[in-house]
Amino acid sequence: MTLVVGVAILHAGRLLAARRSYPAEAAGRWEFPGGKVHDGETPELAIVREVAEELGCAIAVTGWLPSEVSIRDDLVLRVATATLADGEPIPRHGEHDAVRWLRFDELDHVDWLDADKPFAALLGNQLAEPD
Repeated sequence: MTLVVGVAILHAGRLLAARRSYPAEAAGRWEFPGGKVHDGETPELAIVREVAEELGCAIAVTGWLPSEVSIRDDLVLRVATATLADGEPIPRHGEHDAVRWLRFDELDHVDWLDADKPFAALLGNQLAEPD
């Protein structure tokens, strides 16, 4: 089983979503940025590396959301939470063609990839709670 890590980057009461540009079945749908954990790499290091590669910014991992979701038979998704530490997220290398900061009441305004939907719902509930 290969672990895929995504990250819910929170900043100023908003959540970052990234729109996929490929493969065809995912193009135009939204996800938490991330990717596969390499051999010998911790999930935390993997997510920091993936965000730097995909979006050209730095994050600080703050925790992990409960549970994991099967993407397919050989892939499972876990999602971390993080804050933006440096830079602005800008899609690089063509994997994503857009990013968007969403308020909690906007989370259902984008077409999330199926594996990301439960995490988006959980985060929507968390963001809706007053501090």
